Amino acid sequence: MSMFGERRFERFADALKQRARLPLRVRLWNGRAFDLGDFSGEPRATIVVPQARGLRYLLRPTLANMGAAYVEGYFDIEGSLADLIDAAWSLSATALQPVGRLGRVARAWMHNRAQDKRDIAYHYDVGNDFYRLWLDEQMVYSCAYFPRGDESLDAAQIAKLDHILTKLRMAPGERFLDIGCGWGALAIRAAQHYGAIAHGITLSQEQCAYARERVQALGLADRVTIELRDYRDMPDSAIGQYDKIASIGMFEHVGLRNLAKFFGIVRDLLRDGGVALLHGITSTDWQDGETPFGGGEFIHRYVFPHGELLHIGTVLREMQCGGLEAHDVENLRRHYARTLSIWSERLERNAETARALVGERRFRIWRVYLAGCARAFEVDWIAIHQILACKAGGGALNALPMSRAWQYEGTAA
Repeated sequence: MSMFGERRFERFADALKQRARLPLRVRLWNGRAFDLGDFSGEPRATIVVPQARGLRYLLRPTLANMGAAYVEGYFDIEGSLADLIDAAWSLSATALQPVGRLGRVARAWMHNRAQDKRDIAYHYDVGNDFYRLWLDEQMVYSCAYFPRGDESLDAAQIAKLDHILTKLRMAPGERFLDIGCGWGALAIRAAQHYGAIAHGITLSQEQCAYARERVQALGLADRVTIELRDYRDMPDSAIGQYDKIASIGMFEHVGLRNLAKFFGIVRDLLRDGGVALLHGITSTDWQDGETPFGGGEFIHRYVFPHGELLHIGTVLREMQCGGLEAHDVENLRRHYARTLSIWSERLERNAETARALVGERRFRIWRVYLAGCARAFEVDWIAIHQILACKAGGGALNALPMSRAWQYEGTAA
C-alpha cells in the first residue's frame, strides 16, 4: 500500500514540477525527498510526511486537506510558517486548476441559543493565558486600525477602539451597549475616555469573568457592567434605551437565517436618533461565502463551527430588512491582514508556551488559522467591514451630520 502510494505521489510530483516552480520540498518517512520546483539551495518550506497515510492528503492538496493533515499529525512542517502558507496556496492553485472553488456548497446553519453557546465556548474559552500570548495589552481580538501603517499592535488596537467610538460620536452620559463584548476593552474605553455608561454582553464564560475583574480593578463598576447574556434575551425594559450600540466581530456568528432578526434587535434596542456600528468579517465571494481551494472548509471544521461569512451586499440587504439604514461602510481588509500577521508572529515567538497551555493539536489549529487568514485577507479572498447605521425611516431617526469628516479627525489622511 505504501509503495503504491509513494509511486503515485512520485508521478504527481513530476507532473506538478512541469507546471509550476514551487519553492517547496516534500520529505517522506523513508528519507526520499521531492522538490516541487527548480530552486537552488534549500527550499523556503518543507512538508514532512511521517507515515504513508499522509500522502493521500497531498494527492488532493486542498487547503482543507493540508490543514487537516497538519492538525491531525499526518504532516509536520519545517521552515517559515508564512513561506509554508504561501507554498501551500500555490500548490493548491496549481494542482487543482481549473477546479478552483471545488464546487459550491451553500451553508445556512441552524443557530439556536444552546448551539451558539457551545460554538463560542469552543473558540473563545480556550484560556485567557493563551490569548494573552499574542493579543495586545487590552486583549482585543478583532481587527486593529493602522492609520499610518507602522503603529505597534497595542497602539493600533487603541486606535481601533477610538475609531469606533469616534464614528459613534460617543458623548458623556450616553448609554452604550456592546454586543459580543469580548474581554471588555471597548466598553471600558467608552466609559473611561468618553464618559459613557457602558454595558457589555458575551456568551463566553472566560471573557465575562476577565472583563468583570478588569472593570473592578479600574474602578469603573459604577459605569461599566458586563453580563453573560445572549443578544436574543435582552429584557423588554432595554428596548429603546441605548444611545449607541456596537457589535464587533459578532455578525459572522449569527448566520444568514438570523441576520435580519439580529439587526432588528439592534434597531429595537436603539433610541430614536441613536447610532449603531456593526463590524464583521465578510466574504468577497458574492455567491455563497466560500474561499478558494477549501480554505473555508478548514475554518468551519476546526476554528469557527457554524460560522458564516457573507458578502457585504448580503449583509447590507439583511440590515435593511432588519430596519437599519447604512450610513457609512468602510473596508478594513488591509488592516486585518496586518493584524493577523502580527498575531501570527507573536504566536510563533511563544510557540512552546502555547503548546504547554493548549496542547499540540489546538496550537496547530491556531497556528494555521492565523497565518492562513493573514494571507486570505492580503489577497482579498475575505474582507472586513465597519457599517455605521441608524434606524431606517428618515427624519429624526438619522441625526448624523451631513458630512463624514468627523470620523477621521485626528487621524492620518
